Amino acid sequence: MLVVCLSHFTAQTLHTAFQFQLFPQHRGLLAENCGIYFPEIKRDPGKYLHSCPESVKKWLRQLKNAGKILVLITSSHSDYCRLLCNHILGNDFADLFDIVITNALKPGFFSHLPSQRPFRTLENDEEQEALPSLEKPGWYSQGNAVHLYDLLKKMTGKPEPQVVYFGDSMHSDIFPARHYSNWETVLILEELKGDRDWKPEDSEPLEKKGKYEGQKGKPLYSLSKKWGSFFTDSISGLENTEDSLVSTWSCKRISTYSTIAIPSIEAIAELPLDYKFTRFSSNNSKTAGYYPNPPVALSSFETLTNK
Repeated sequence: MLVVCLSHFTAQTLHTAFQFQLFPQHRGLLAENCGIYFPEIKRDPGKYLHSCPESVKKWLRQLKNAGKILVLITSSHSDYCRLLCNHILGNDFADLFDIVITNALKPGFFSHLPSQRPFRTLENDEEQEALPSLEKPGWYSQGNAVHLYDLLKKMTGKPEPQVVYFGDSMHSDIFPARHYSNWETVLILEELKGDRDWKPEDSEPLEKKGKYEGQKGKPLYSLSKKWGSFFTDSISGLENTEDSLVSTWSCKRISTYSTIAIPSIEAIAELPLDYKFTRFSSNNSKTAGYYPNPPVALSSFETLTNK
């Protein structure tokens, strides 16, 4: 039995210059229209949010119809989560998920003990009593990965259900989910967007390809004029020696803690549910886990190192 966990915002829904997360000290600010941000996003959410592509909504329904358990985990509070998801996914978004967890306070959700971070029920978006364990699906606040996994065992009837966690933050999502919970992790990496012209490989029929394969790439995200490539860096050599290319710290973390890395969920939404991805592994090429293609800078780097 497969369990699919999604971190909030993994579909790149916000196109503001920042992602505003609600932490405990901000509780109630949305309802009270505090500051500038909350009244503005309530007044005109379409100005700041992208609606989720229909292909992603269809993908979520397909997963659920196939018997997968879907979980949404966000560090935002429930009222803010509902506001955004109503616009992004539709007013029936909660029906897409078996479990919704708000105010998860990641990465603590994964690293803290159950006694440190119990689940709490919600009433009118206000947190209620702490729960000694999680007994049934529903909408909860705070919590911990241990009690969530115990519930998933009950729901699946499996002693070790397989969990695939999608997230766009190495710090809050990918590293803790892999390090503390040993879940499979899919990194949503926007630096892969527009990195190259995506072209279908001859080895597979076009109907098995994701939406982005075969489409012309957009301007580079992974190469900053100020900082250089997100994936590789150049180290000055000693006297009379050439500069050498090395993988960046961020690049090494991707292959260490991610099962695969994709530019967006939309990139895989039209693939068959049983599509076999090549994962990051010490037995594979360093670029093997990137889908649909590895970044250009990393491909060039690997070519040079293999010469």
